[in-house]
Amino acid sequence: MEVILAKSAGFCYGVRRAVELARQTATERGVCWMLGDLIHNAHVIAELSALGIRRTSDPGSLNTGDIVIIRSHGEQKNVLDDLSERGVTWADATCPNVRRIQELVAEAEREGRQPVIIGEPNHPEVMGMASWCARPLILEGPDSVREWMAKTPDFRSIPVTVVAQTTCIREIFENSWKILKKECTDAKKYDTICNATQRRQTEAMEIAARVGVMVVVGDRKSANTRHLAEICRKVCPRVVQIETAAELSGELFAGCAVAGLTAGASTPAGIIKEVFATMSEEFTNEAVAGSTEPVTEESTIPAAAEAANEEPVHAAETPANETETRAKEEPANEFEEMLNKQSFRTLNTGEKVTGIVRAITSKEVEVDVGAKQTAYIKFSELSDDPNANPEDIVRVGDEIEAYIVRVNDVEGFAELSKRRLDAQKKWEEVEKAVEDKSVHEGVVTEENKGGIVVLVDGIRVFVPASQSGKPRGADLSAMRGQTVRLRITEFNRARRRVVGSIRAVQDEERRAAQDQVWSAIEVGKRYTGVVKSMTSYGVFVDIGGVDGMVHISELSWSRIKDPREVCKVGDTLEVYVISFDPDRRKISLGVKDHNRDPWQDFMNTYSVGDVASVRIVKLMPFGAFAEVVPGVDGLIHISQIADHRVEKPEDELSEGQTVNAKITNIDEERQKISLSIRQAPQQSFEGEAE
Repeated sequence: MEVILAKSAGFCYGVRRAVELARQTATERGVCWMLGDLIHNAHVIAELSALGIRRTSDPGSLNTGDIVIIRSHGEQKNVLDDLSERGVTWADATCPNVRRIQELVAEAEREGRQPVIIGEPNHPEVMGMASWCARPLILEGPDSVREWMAKTPDFRSIPVTVVAQTTCIREIFENSWKILKKECTDAKKYDTICNATQRRQTEAMEIAARVGVMVVVGDRKSANTRHLAEICRKVCPRVVQIETAAELSGELFAGCAVAGLTAGASTPAGIIKEVFATMSEEFTNEAVAGSTEPVTEESTIPAAAEAANEEPVHAAETPANETETRAKEEPANEFEEMLNKQSFRTLNTGEKVTGIVRAITSKEVEVDVGAKQTAYIKFSELSDDPNANPEDIVRVGDEIEAYIVRVNDVEGFAELSKRRLDAQKKWEEVEKAVEDKSVHEGVVTEENKGGIVVLVDGIRVFVPASQSGKPRGADLSAMRGQTVRLRITEFNRARRRVVGSIRAVQDEERRAAQDQVWSAIEVGKRYTGVVKSMTSYGVFVDIGGVDGMVHISELSWSRIKDPREVCKVGDTLEVYVISFDPDRRKISLGVKDHNRDPWQDFMNTYSVGDVASVRIVKLMPFGAFAEVVPGVDGLIHISQIADHRVEKPEDELSEGQTVNAKITNIDEERQKISLSIRQAPQQSFEGEAE
């Protein structure tokens, strides 16, 4: 029976780092502690216990001077703060990928956004992430997303930042994100699924699709091991999840010519070796004997490989007796070396490679790409920005993708470039943007003869003047430095030319806003609008993509001749709908509060005999009308303007002038007021109005 061993089986970088840190701490410091299981594997925990690392689930039991190792899943923030306050020293073995998610949720909440974690609520990693913000929202998948939306009336307006548990199944995360992206108006996504996890899951599915039995090794408490088994079951009829080789039996492989083997991220090499040896040798005879096909050399070739005319994948090339001897005699660390050798890749110039950042020196970044050569990225090949700080781009422990620029087998090193790969990805994203008509943000950097240039993720996008969203003949230089939203309309890779349109986005957003306004408009509804333009008879106010008109008579209770007396273009006005005509697309708005009665205000303030400061609003041949309170005017008869004979009111008064006048009569039924300047004591004119 052939056994296909997954290259990605076993410890991931984060787990290996945690175990190495624990061993080093125990060696240097002696007795120390771990909060819960450092990783999800009972065999590793037993080994660490033998080194003097004790286990406790109660942080309160630790005392000043104790040393505690924080597990790879991370720990809750309040626990770490408490340990520091009580003088407990802790060595942080938190996986760098997990630490990044903790920072992301904390940053999201500082920005006023709702952190959303897609993962298992009771998993230690997820509980640790959630503790770095005050209002975490943990959703297990699409069903949980829909349940949250159903019980949250205003979910559409909540800005959400979405992250994933590092071992989350890709399909669950992507399906959850699709729902949130579609329904929420402000959704931001960070793909935090560990690349190593994704590679392990992808490789496991590929192998499972080609074999008769798939064996997944790992602790049953391990989420990533459980997910591996779930993924394999989608394509393989027989999937077995085990912790050790002792759980295997020959019956599992009856009739099986090709079996697959993978392991979770917390599974040590020694256990993988034992399972591998058991599958390769002890059950081969039983499996083949149970097969209904003749036992020939060809019958051991995987059917999928034979159908594809490919070479069969062999887990080992040594004779059976030699392999059996090795399985019994080789120590676990030698088998781990064998696994590492299996994962060595051949580096070729121009290929894309993924690796782990091992160190950041003064000139370059060292990357482990799983090859015999040491790989480096010069700072000049790390980013397009020459002033960028390398540690702001990558950190030790991060996974990084890059192009292989040069391979030197003689001296044993390879030169990589992240900058070139990023540039290639950007061009691919631009090409995709033309197809999916997505909207992008960019900054206007310059104006040229035919339009403007917008920098979008490092790509220069030309926007013709006609697509700038500005009127014909407008000064486009004023747009420099502005952040704009645009759609990519043309792309020519050969000429490296990209054309975009701001106007297309504006038109679409305007139509959407107009539809929303017209669908919800009703008489009396109030809006906060912006004055867009003015005429002699009123102003036009934008109430969210739709303009309505406020007639001059509805602008103020005071009598005005020009709207500019009370507002100007750009002012914000609180308006309400007086009437609307959907067919003609016309809306009449008002500013005056008709719930207020100006006459009642006057009656509550003044009585006959009172002296008021009034404003002259209109001159007539028989006298002048003056505003006593906004919305209420009184008549000053020509005979009451002065102590002497007045031929014309304009000889003594002017519109806009403020004078003192005595209230001589109030006709409540007809709501009329008589005023007298002549009878007002200590009368003095205050001059012309502006």
